[in-house]
Amino acid sequence: MTEPIIAVERLTKRVTDSTGTLTILHDIDFALARRESVAIVGASGSGKSTLLSILAGLDTPTAGTVRLDGVDLFALDEDRRAAVRAAKVGFVFQSFQLMANLTALENVMLPLELQGRPDARQRAAAMLERVGLGQRLGHYPRVLSGGEQQRVALARAFVVEPELLLADEPTGSLDFATGETVMDLMFSLNRERGTTLVLVTHDRGIAARCDRQIRLEAGRLMLPAEAV
Repeated sequence: MTEPIIAVERLTKRVTDSTGTLTILHDIDFALARRESVAIVGASGSGKSTLLSILAGLDTPTAGTVRLDGVDLFALDEDRRAAVRAAKVGFVFQSFQLMANLTALENVMLPLELQGRPDARQRAAAMLERVGLGQRLGHYPRVLSGGEQQRVALARAFVVEPELLLADEPTGSLDFATGETVMDLMFSLNRERGTTLVLVTHDRGIAARCDRQIRLEAGRLMLPAEAV
């Protein structure tokens, strides 16, 4: 069988403060196949965003392992983990996370420039054209609508051709119609590029469009045995 793009084993996350210790994630196990689309669902406070951050190597677990394309993320130091993340992972956030002082084109060029790609400008322009913003290359985020900003964020995420795309409530800041347009584009790009898509969402309609769903309840995984 093909090795999964993500393999999570006995993942636990605890935080301690003056009130005591809180377990955010309890002994999580699952694997994600290449090219799969997966929705992480559950009530607020169930641990969804924490799980997504750990999958990206942005947060560290208290116990357990996360293997990204066969590499144990938390056996690496932060610099090596960041290098794996830059090479293999794309991100889309609810709040867009665009650089306000950069144009749409410059925002999409940025990850390519960090990789030292000599064709960064051409690739970024082509990607913005693909998401319908070919006429907005020189515009700054402040003059773009929410939907346009999220399309820039999608272009930035996909332009590096990541093996894994992580999206945290990607339509949370958008109205329904704009959110539908953005999600149509995200799923279309996901199919075209063969990327594994993992998204956190409260939207049942979006979750239903994914190949499967991973449900968290109070930090515990609720999955049919055959889906693990």
